[in-house]
Parts: sequence; C-alpha cells; structure tokens
Amino acid sequence: MHGGDSVSRLTITLDDELHRALKETAARQGRSINAIIEESLRFRGIRDRVSARVLVERARQNAGMDEQAAVKLAVTETRQVRTR
Repeated sequence: MHGGDSVSRLTITLDDELHRALKETAARQGRSINAIIEESLRFRGIRDRVSARVLVERARQNAGMDEQAAVKLAVTETRQVRTR
C-alpha cells in the first residue's frame, strides 16, 4: 500500500468476463486483485498527493522550471496519459 496509513473501500461493477479475467490473472500471478488494480491505476498516472508533489518537484528541478510552469506541464502530461 502506498500514500499513507488509511485505506478506503471501493465497490466497482465489472463485466463478468473482465471480472473472470482479473481473478484468473491474480491467481496466475500469485497476487491479489487489489494489487493488480492499484498497479493499473499507477500505470495510468493516478497518484496520491505526496507522490504527485514529489514528481512535480523532481521535474521542476530537472527542467529548471518555476513551480507554476512545472505544475502546468505535469497536469498536461497526466491528462495526455489518461486519455490514451
């Protein structure tokens, strides 16, 4: 688990075939469904606030940008990744 000590519960609705594929993948990989979903969210650019701030600060330092320009670039790039 990343991003803090608290945990939230979430209920989602999946197509039966997708749910079956998710369960089979979890079993085959010896991982939990939760771990696979969390990994997928991170892959799609979903980050907790602390991780996002660290990424923005690192990008800002590497690019020599001020904070406002770095945040604007981070938001733009995150949106691009999410729409793929």
